[in-house]
Amino acid sequence: MPDATSTLLSLSAADALGAATEFKTPEAIHAHYGMIDSYQPGSVFGFAPGEATDDSQMVVATLLGYARRTGHAGVRHALREWLDAGPPDVGALTGSALRRAAPGLDGGAWAWAASGHHSAGNGGLMRVAAVWIAGFRGGALARESAVVTALTHADPRCVAASVFFTAFLDALAAAMPYAQAATAGLDVMDRLDSRSVLIEAGVLGIDLRDTAAAYAAGDRAARAQVRSRVRSGLDGHVTSQSGFVLDTLEAAVAYGRAETWLAAIQPAVMQGDDSDTVACVTGAVLGARGMEVPGGLIGPLRLGHTWPGWQRGWACAEHFPALVDGAQHA
Repeated sequence: MPDATSTLLSLSAADALGAATEFKTPEAIHAHYGMIDSYQPGSVFGFAPGEATDDSQMVVATLLGYARRTGHAGVRHALREWLDAGPPDVGALTGSALRRAAPGLDGGAWAWAASGHHSAGNGGLMRVAAVWIAGFRGGALARESAVVTALTHADPRCVAASVFFTAFLDALAAAMPYAQAATAGLDVMDRLDSRSVLIEAGVLGIDLRDTAAAYAAGDRAARAQVRSRVRSGLDGHVTSQSGFVLDTLEAAVAYGRAETWLAAIQPAVMQGDDSDTVACVTGAVLGARGMEVPGGLIGPLRLGHTWPGWQRGWACAEHFPALVDGAQHA
């Protein structure tokens, strides 16, 4: 079975490889870099070559939260500490949810309500692999994925995508064939009553009746959209590399079918737009499949921010094992 630390390294290396091409066009990327197979300068957020972005940083922050042994409150607090340290790149919905002053878990639901119950970015999907890395399995993995995603992204499309995704990782890690693993992930998604899970956890609280109703109204369609995008990804189709959660999920499923790590990550990197996030999510898939990251990408790998529990200059290869161990034994 693939090692959780290797999966964390895989998603972080993929993220760092895509940092230089984020928000650029494929034409500009090819003209400036050629075919990318190593870390490059040019990040719009100032990340140095080999530094991973907010995607991997939030995965690590989530793991630091689990190590606090205070459940979801610890995860939220760790994410807030990351935010308060002023990272150079923060998604709008993530920032809105985590900046909510109240100490509860409903910031993501309030942020979604403020969007008119429309916003469905990929900020939950980009970090939800942390739940699998932390050692959650079975029904606990599905429930935890729903809650941790909804801390910032409470749209049912975001929650359904994450519940599918971590179950997909778990099936891949058990050496299930790719398409069969996707079917297994969709089955887990369909069986989970995520609205009840979020109500029980306090994400959809008593002051959010309208939001809970909007979630219930959109849940069935959300699951259908996830199923459609997963099947499309299995056929190799990529609609876009936008920040929309279903675009990112579809692309990661499509790219993740490749036979080598670099063959999967290069298309995400070379297509630009939200390249770091698409690469990061794809990297998690490859890690669960047990694919090896090219050796030259491991040594230089860093996270491009300092916050409580992590220093920007730390080598990921040196510090990830203890981080994962601490989260798994929380």
